[in-house]
Amino acid sequence: MEVELQLFTNRYQRFRPDQGAPVRTTVGKPRFQLPYDVAGFARLLAPSYAMLRMQEGPYRHIYLERLEAAGVDLISEQLAEIADAAGSDRLVLLCFCDLNVPPPDNWCHRRMFGAWWGDQTGNEVRELDRRRETPVATLF
Repeated sequence: MEVELQLFTNRYQRFRPDQGAPVRTTVGKPRFQLPYDVAGFARLLAPSYAMLRMQEGPYRHIYLERLEAAGVDLISEQLAEIADAAGSDRLVLLCFCDLNVPPPDNWCHRRMFGAWWGDQTGNEVRELDRRRETPVATLF
């Protein structure tokens, strides 16, 4: 029996281990010390270095093209491998962006992925934050 992954997103700085298994989705590793170990790297979800200098419109176009090219099956396979290694079906996809800032600066690839994944699979990818997250222990 295959277990369906639960996907969430958060920021490296806001992640807590009770939220799930932390997964890097950034092209670079954090340059600051994390108080937890990252469970894996979802390479297919990471933007390229060149994309980091782009405005939202071109970035979104290229990022969504990259997701479409990889496809749900390959992305699912990569995430399942990370989940298996982490021993958790609850993955928290992490990046650096602070989405608690006012527009137009509150966009991020993790939010783009979440919307795309929801459209493709029907499964919601919810953003976690300090005020509204549900700890793992209360979900089972």
